[in-house]
Amino acid sequence: MADHPRSPVDAAERETARLEAFSDGVFAIAITLLILELKVPPMDTADLRAALLARWPSYLAYLTSFGTVGVMWLNHHRIFSLIKRCDHTTLVLNLLLLLGVSVVPFPTALVAEHLGHPGERLAVTIYASVSVVIAVAFTALWRYVSSRRHAPPLMHVSADSRVVRTTNAQYRWGVPAYLVALAIAQWSPRASVILCLTMVLVFLFRAPVPDGDPAERLA
Repeated sequence: MADHPRSPVDAAERETARLEAFSDGVFAIAITLLILELKVPPMDTADLRAALLARWPSYLAYLTSFGTVGVMWLNHHRIFSLIKRCDHTTLVLNLLLLLGVSVVPFPTALVAEHLGHPGERLAVTIYASVSVVIAVAFTALWRYVSSRRHAPPLMHVSADSRVVRTTNAQYRWGVPAYLVALAIAQWSPRASVILCLTMVLVFLFRAPVPDGDPAERLA
């Protein structure tokens, strides 16, 4: 029996699914590596409770980074639920985002090791800088795929749809907030980390992005 050629629509959906699966793998590896910064006190520790409490920078760094990567994955998933095809620029912008995500374990280790010590300002500055890069890459990816200039469009919904307008409004404050965290790191590194964690909570518990109205979906 002769194989039926794939339609352009099927091929586009297959490529988009492949890109999302690859991205999920990077997110999964990055978020798993974060646990390596939670060290077990040695056997000869005299006061285990005190030793565990003394590692609070590691717990704070882990929770902040786990939340950051997790929220990025949630929003990445929401974006790709709207995308019906990918072009070369989409692939490049997605790779830039994944570059930032894959680096997260390194600044997390810096914060876990140096928060509360003389090098904490530089450690948190690097951490906040990586957060800014990720936020910029994520925003660039969203702005590109949701642009109305693509013909044919990259998404299932129009650039003027309610879901796009709502998402634009919700992502508007991401980059500015992380820039503020970067500035605060020069004055109070701990406050900067707390702001990054607060951003995670804001994006995690904000009002959900509405599903695209069937009437707004493109053919």
